[in-house]
Amino acid sequence: MLVQDAKAIARQWVIEEAQTIPDFYAAYYAGSTTWLAENALLPATSDVDIMVVVDDPNPLEKLGKFIYRNVLLEVAYLPKDQLPSPHAILGDYHLAGSFRQPNIILDPTGQLTKLQAAVSQEYAKRHWVTRRCEQANQRVIERVQGLNPSAPLHDQITTWLFAVGGMPHVLLVAGLQNPTVRRRYLAAKELLEGYGHVDFYETLLDCLGCAQMNRQQVEDHLAALAKVFDAAKEVIKTPLFFAADISENARVVAIDGSRELIEQGYHREALFWMVATYSRCQMVLY
Repeated sequence: MLVQDAKAIARQWVIEEAQTIPDFYAAYYAGSTTWLAENALLPATSDVDIMVVVDDPNPLEKLGKFIYRNVLLEVAYLPKDQLPSPHAILGDYHLAGSFRQPNIILDPTGQLTKLQAAVSQEYAKRHWVTRRCEQANQRVIERVQGLNPSAPLHDQITTWLFAVGGMPHVLLVAGLQNPTVRRRYLAAKELLEGYGHVDFYETLLDCLGCAQMNRQQVEDHLAALAKVFDAAKEVIKTPLFFAADISENARVVAIDGSRELIEQGYHREALFWMVATYSRCQMVLY
């Protein structure tokens, strides 16, 4: 399916479902699909992210991943007050990328469209790029400082992992690239290759602890992860924030997506999301 067709289906969901919820304000596309060409093929291991903006400081819990007309959607809710101005968006590296070009799905008041237009004009300016890099770097530091040695091992690993995994985000933000989640290391590799700094990429992998790992080791880890994932998705009950990522609908991303990277020769790059998923499964079982 083409990206533009998947987006059209996502838009239909917003029209039929999202705008009927209380305090609906607007909706926009987010995530990796906003960085793909409209006529590109949507990878089978990707979803279409939708951010539903609501006029409520305490929105509903993240709806998560689900199938709608043969497209895997991931829906989250965002309070309107987190989008107060173009400057607030420009300084937030998680938000800014979604507003660098027209990505608004539905905007009854027209205010979100005005915000997007203002952000797009300033998005690539050095001042704002530097601000977003500083924010991404500060997130790394805060996560390292927040590591609790008395917490369960899976919690410690999650904190460490997203601290280390934040370093590729600093580079991607500096390079005006998508600070993607699951494929962040591969994206950082491609960025560094483009700038002739491929040697530094090994430093990133060394910090992650997988620089010397071979494909067979990673395949063995994936086989173990698949078993744990299938066990966790059957027993999950606690409404954890990431619950939708440990589900049958999410298996194509977590397991098949990791296998796809391994088969493409990027076994080391697959490990980041494999470790994140394994730790989350352990949290569910715990």
